[in-house]
Amino acid sequence: MRTPGEELAHLESESLRRSLRRIESPQGPHVLLSGREVLNFSSNDYLGLADSPDLVGAFQENLSRYGVGSGASRLVCGSLAPHVELEQKLADVKKTEAALTFSSGFATATGAIPAICQKDDVIILDKLSHASLIDGSRLSGATIRVFPHNDLDKLRKHLNWAKENVGSNGRILVITESVFSMDGDLAPLSEICDLKDEFGALLLVDEAHAFGIIGPQGRGLAAELGLETRIDFHMGTFSKALGLSGGYLCSSKEWIDLWTNRARSFIYSTAPSPALAATIADALELITREEGEALRTKLWENIHHFSAEATSAIIPLILGENDKALQVSQDLQERGFLVPAIRFPTVPRGTARLRVTISAAHSSEEIDSLKSALAEFISTS
Repeated sequence: MRTPGEELAHLESESLRRSLRRIESPQGPHVLLSGREVLNFSSNDYLGLADSPDLVGAFQENLSRYGVGSGASRLVCGSLAPHVELEQKLADVKKTEAALTFSSGFATATGAIPAICQKDDVIILDKLSHASLIDGSRLSGATIRVFPHNDLDKLRKHLNWAKENVGSNGRILVITESVFSMDGDLAPLSEICDLKDEFGALLLVDEAHAFGIIGPQGRGLAAELGLETRIDFHMGTFSKALGLSGGYLCSSKEWIDLWTNRARSFIYSTAPSPALAATIADALELITREEGEALRTKLWENIHHFSAEATSAIIPLILGENDKALQVSQDLQERGFLVPAIRFPTVPRGTARLRVTISAAHSSEEIDSLKSALAEFISTS
């Protein structure tokens, strides 16, 4: 029997072993890493809200009002008012009939997808879909087909095959992200909607990295493109632009009711803290007001200051080999920048990269200093 030590040694030999960094400060554009302050270009805190004084104050007030714990799952001890009110507000923001919240984005995907599809159904997903979407698809027991990233011709072929092979009661579900988490590029949502309508499929779009920063009021790429009513399942998280944690699904009342009865990660999990739910509602209010619009404007100014061609706050710098990505990341850290090296299995083999993320909280001078360091270390590595 192989030992954990042998497995760790194998990961080490391929430059794939990971370890946890200890951050000794609040999340923000500057963090204290191992006793040293560094500029943080690793976070998904796109609007700089994770340590927002307004949200910190709201969280403290909500803790005093609602306490810290929920007691049990919502089907056991009831839905506390903050959870119900958050879901009502979220449905209003996303322009859907109803919403359901989960403890994390991973729990959202692994709970919802197996409740949509079972063994007689077909799931078709983009090759670069997040691990949670892949795992949720596998848990469903459905037949899975994968199309190369954003390849509409292959998606059409898979849909045609599924239409011919799924029974009259079977479901066909297409899954994609709107902004892809490791490449930062966008899905061709208009064309995907056309295809799913043509073949009578359902469509789940994960807006985790678009919600809060793209579209009117930050409602996401679907809203930006006028596609909200054509998407069956709107998925996303509160852990990126909103600076908090948790996941959500927005859809029809019937689908929300079905997930309440079938999504195992919802049924068998203690509900998130009611104070957290209330603070997420406060954050939703913030991002849809003028203050949120100002933060988005600043974010996009920063994004385009770093790269005029960027389409999101995620900018990958692909270096290829694991060793090279790790070395440049370490060189940057020694210079005072936190920029993570991303390797297999998070990205395909041979595409190890630095994943730079930009925040509204960064200054133009901080972005310029990173660009200078990158130019130096990448050219010499």
